[in-house]
Amino acid sequence: MTGSEGPLGWLRAKLRLPGDRQSAPSAVVEPRLAVVTDSAAALPAGFRSELLTVVPMPVMVDGEIFDEGDPELLSTLSLALAAGKPVKTSRPSPGHFERVYQGLADQGYQQILSVHISAELSGTVEAARLAAGRVEVPVHVLDSRTVAMAQGFAVQAAVRAAERGDDFEQVLAIVNQQLQSSKVFFYVPSLEQLRRGGRIGAAASWFGTVLAIKPILSVANGQVVPLERVRSSAKAIARMDELVAQEIIDRKAQKVQCQAAVHHFGNPDQAENLLDRVRAMPVPPELAFISDLPAVLAAHVGLGVLAVVITGVE
Repeated sequence: MTGSEGPLGWLRAKLRLPGDRQSAPSAVVEPRLAVVTDSAAALPAGFRSELLTVVPMPVMVDGEIFDEGDPELLSTLSLALAAGKPVKTSRPSPGHFERVYQGLADQGYQQILSVHISAELSGTVEAARLAAGRVEVPVHVLDSRTVAMAQGFAVQAAVRAAERGDDFEQVLAIVNQQLQSSKVFFYVPSLEQLRRGGRIGAAASWFGTVLAIKPILSVANGQVVPLERVRSSAKAIARMDELVAQEIIDRKAQKVQCQAAVHHFGNPDQAENLLDRVRAMPVPPELAFISDLPAVLAAHVGLGVLAVVITGVE
């Protein structure tokens, strides 16, 4: 007998002789994880990753359908809102999500985390879940229960964790922690667009139009909710500044590092001034920046919206 079948082979099997190569233990390869979200996440234009896919959400302006990113959409939407023309939004189709998921599977990704706008505000989560069962890789669809950069910060955290090679459970835990950490404050000159789109109750709209009260709004339990009612636009914006400042102070007292994203639509000068005020607060966030509100959200809040999203993780 020769090789491992002979006496020497038997001996080597029992006592590895000097000079023999020891087989290296098999490397543990974590499944490749892709992250999918929708354009309601309001991610900054410069945030890119090969792991990330942003599915555009359709906007219908005066009967014409546009996708987020269409070069004509923002100007068309601005004119339509100013003229009071009908504006609607829609979820991406299940077929669109299926093509995205299958494309990622074809690229070799073995798991997908799909993080989306609150199901209370859009049917996007439902469409994603319908598509998830039609592809050959596991897809975890997560309802963020929020919107804008409150959703976007969680998406960024997911991408960074996936790029580090964290496993799926670690990434999911980080995303959930980030979602729980985010707070949204926003002001709109008129609640009419929110009322038309059914994103806020008729009672809140009545307070805004009949009594000329300017509410400061937030997102809680997946829904748009009024926080406070103020008598004028100037006072509402000033009060929002105070709420943002207190939120940051409270987090810093808990040793939490903060980031702030400022959103707007059609009022860049106001947004720049708001960003300057956030950066100059007695206890400023570690990072503050402007991220334009995507058309799919602007279609519901209207022109002149100002928003600040605060987030932080210990």
